[in-house]
Amino acid sequence: MQLTENFSLKEMLASQAAIRLNFSEQYEPGEDVVHNLRQLCVHVLQPLRQKLNRSIHVSSGYRCLRVNQAIGGATHSQHLKGQAADIVASNLSIDELYLTIKNSNLPYDQLIHEFNQWIHVSYDPTMNRRESLRAVRQKGQVRYVRD
Repeated sequence: MQLTENFSLKEMLASQAAIRLNFSEQYEPGEDVVHNLRQLCVHVLQPLRQKLNRSIHVSSGYRCLRVNQAIGGATHSQHLKGQAADIVASNLSIDELYLTIKNSNLPYDQLIHEFNQWIHVSYDPTMNRRESLRAVRQKGQVRYVRD
């Protein structure tokens, strides 16, 4: 099922952890999750792809509860609702991608520059905080600092 021109439900549900751990519920999201994934794609990911004119790879979209727990995800992660994706863009540095989104008019809720490896971006029509953060390690702990 296509959510938008360039994003499919299949890619938004993909999970190496779910495959490895045989968590089949990862691939059976409720209608509310599918709706949220579509909204994320319609309002943030597809417009971003069109703005950049390059492909965007989603390394993590929706996560069922067991996958989120297995990978050490945040207890209240927006990934659990289908409202977030971790992304990279073809031939664009993480810094460039982060700044492009941050300086755009895209209606993201949260934007996190994660360890210079990927960008976490979320969409929640009820919040739209446009919160920009950087994940950093301090004394063995991950901290999120406002940017």
